[in-house]
Amino acid sequence: MSVPMSVSVDPTSVDPNHHQSAPAPASSVAQDKQDKQDKGEELRPHAEDAFAVELAALAAQDDRPRPARWRMSPWAVATYLLGGMLPDGTVITPKYVGPRRIVEVAVTTLATDRALLLLGVPGTAKTWVSEHLAAAVSGDSTLLVQGTAGTPEEAIRYGWNYAQLLAHGPSRDALVPSPVMRAMAEGMTARVEELTRIPADVQDSLITILSEKSLPIPELGSEVQAVRGFNLIATANDRDRGVNDLSSALRRRFNTVVLPLPESADAEVDIVSRRVDQIGRSLDLPAVPDGVDEIRRVVTVFRELRDGVTADGRTKLKSPSGTLSTAEAISVVTNGLALAAHFGDGVLRAGDVAAGILGAVVRDPAADRVIWQEYLEAVVRERDGWKDFYRACREVSA
Repeated sequence: MSVPMSVSVDPTSVDPNHHQSAPAPASSVAQDKQDKQDKGEELRPHAEDAFAVELAALAAQDDRPRPARWRMSPWAVATYLLGGMLPDGTVITPKYVGPRRIVEVAVTTLATDRALLLLGVPGTAKTWVSEHLAAAVSGDSTLLVQGTAGTPEEAIRYGWNYAQLLAHGPSRDALVPSPVMRAMAEGMTARVEELTRIPADVQDSLITILSEKSLPIPELGSEVQAVRGFNLIATANDRDRGVNDLSSALRRRFNTVVLPLPESADAEVDIVSRRVDQIGRSLDLPAVPDGVDEIRRVVTVFRELRDGVTADGRTKLKSPSGTLSTAEAISVVTNGLALAAHFGDGVLRAGDVAAGILGAVVRDPAADRVIWQEYLEAVVRERDGWKDFYRACREVSA
């Protein structure tokens, strides 16, 4: 019986797009990407590109011990996510607003042999945190598997270039490495988004990878062994429990960190304002400070309906079927800013966010509409300074 041998997989040796024309040289692709960044043409740059200056400044001034193949120390990674000021005066903007200990535990997990599972309700910045962790640790957040009901095992393990396979049989040249395989071979951080959306049998293909740190390739009688620096970040949605629950064997391979909803309205307003400002700059929308009052109202509405009670604790409310997450608040405000910019005077007003709020709250046309109408009449109508908001919401709800 042959003994499996370790094989080093060079991702650049395989062309997954064999049916297309030959790709441009790497130098040409890199230059084209840089030109787009310089011109501001990329709608959403990857974290390592958008915050390249901060990452470079942190790495240059970071004199603490770094795990193998990490771009910076765990302390610097946490600083990158939470924000701070460096000795030379460089300001590191916060990427995550929340308990510091959560970030420290997440970063420390990646420095061990345990994979990291970010768990939480929709809109708690799981994907955002995952991306920035990978960017800070490995300098590359693109080794990503997007979990869906149709995600195949090849997306986690490997696939084949079928032209090469048919012409020459199984070989290293015919192998198409997955993002996870590439991360293992290069000692980098892989990401799996929405793990519980992936079919259970495909999920379990991670067990050997996470426990043995190896990926067998039976067709070649070999395997890929993870090198130091490899780890994996997965995200999962609390609302997806019962869809494709993780097996106990797989769950044991993860250290789970739960990302909570923002503790206070002020914290949530800060998060929404920061993200909308970042998105708005890429879309040439009005500045966020001009609409901070409307942002606070959107956040207040979402928090009260989400919690089932008004901010003063005096009135109990029915909660609608939607999550009313921070991410949805960001979407509502961004859409409102676009309305203000293109069909208004550039200042965010109640009428610009009313339709977005209605769409976020009323997901079930029958039950949620009743809940929304009761909230408008019992709370919004009686609240001082909210008359314009009440009128705008009544207009779009009619």
